[in-house]
Amino acid sequence: MSGRLLELGALRYTPAGVAAVEFRLGHESEQDEAGGKRAVQAEVSAIAFEAQARLLANAKLGTDLKVQGFLGAKSKRSKRLVLHVTNIEFIEGENNAAAAQR
Repeated sequence: MSGRLLELGALRYTPAGVAAVEFRLGHESEQDEAGGKRAVQAEVSAIAFEAQARLLANAKLGTDLKVQGFLGAKSKRSKRLVLHVTNIEFIEGENNAAAAQR
C-alpha cells in the first residue's frame, strides 16, 4: 500500500522493550471494480515495530511511503484493525521535497 504520512506518534517502547510507533497513512488510488474504474480514498491506522519504527520515527508529515505488512487487531483488548507494517520504503518526489523544507 502506498500513501502520505498524515499523523505520526512518538517513538515508544512496549513493556518488553520493543520500539513501536503508531501512524496514519492517507491512501489515494484508482482501482478496477465491476468492470469500471473506482477512485479510492482512505486513511489507514498503522503501527511499526523495531527497525521499521526507528526508521519512521524521524519522518516528516506529508512524506510519501510505500508499506508492506498485514492486518491485525490493535491489541489483545481491541479488535479494531490496524496495518502492522513490516517494510517501509520512502518514495522520492516533489511532495517529499516540500515536506523536508517545512
